[in-house]
Amino acid sequence: MIEVNMAGFENLNHACRQMFVCMASICVVLGPTCLGQAAGNSSPNPSEVYAAMRHDHPVIVSKFSSRDIRPNGELDKPFWSASPRVSFDQAGFTRTPYPKLETEVASRWTRNYLYLAFWCHYQTLTVFEGEDPRVERWGLWEKDVVEAFIAPDPQRPFHYFEFEIAPTNQWLDLEINLKKNPFNDAQWNSGFEHATQVDAARHVWTSEWRIPLAPLTGSDIMPTGGWRINFYRSDGADPHRRAMSWGALPRELPQNSFHQPESFGLLRFVNPRALGAAH
Repeated sequence: MIEVNMAGFENLNHACRQMFVCMASICVVLGPTCLGQAAGNSSPNPSEVYAAMRHDHPVIVSKFSSRDIRPNGELDKPFWSASPRVSFDQAGFTRTPYPKLETEVASRWTRNYLYLAFWCHYQTLTVFEGEDPRVERWGLWEKDVVEAFIAPDPQRPFHYFEFEIAPTNQWLDLEINLKKNPFNDAQWNSGFEHATQVDAARHVWTSEWRIPLAPLTGSDIMPTGGWRINFYRSDGADPHRRAMSWGALPRELPQNSFHQPESFGLLRFVNPRALGAAH
């Protein structure tokens, strides 16, 4: 039987996560050019923005598949069996480890979709109970959730897309532009498909996503390039709320914000030629 903790908490509430994040994130990435931007000066050179990104970020490899699948949350199928995984269990800001809450992530891609798979180890579940998972859920980050921030254009790290899924399969997707105020567009809809399963015996919940490429890029993936990406996990309720990340969050802001593009890792696409006969 799944144990669900419905205790409330406030330290990651939406207002706190977003207050002042827009300008703070831009200033750290752009450095001295930030004040000029605020004053309305010309845009910074994209190469300067990219150079400001650290080069010691983690990498996840996404293998090409010649066939598409529909998500069902079952991750033992052949589609995922040969996919390399990355994992994380550390607090985003302090890097305190939580080994019992390890999250594993894998990725694949096709001509039309980006796929992500998550294996989330847990002790108890904290969820919105009795709600319709078909309806987009604002504030989903206030309970247990796994998230991905995806930036298809490395030259524009301030523009990316946020995806969130809960163990209940409730969902949220947002377009983020840190140069705008407000910086999130709740009306944007990617049309991504997703499914979750909860294995109470093993204390693991899994989530499988299929994200259309067109809303993210307007075109196909360029296999020779890479995207910027970070993964996050929120688990538990106060006073033991955990906020974990794959790429370390360099600034421990009072708002506990995940919106720090300089922390993003690299999503590297393996193309069909490199794979030979993809399957």
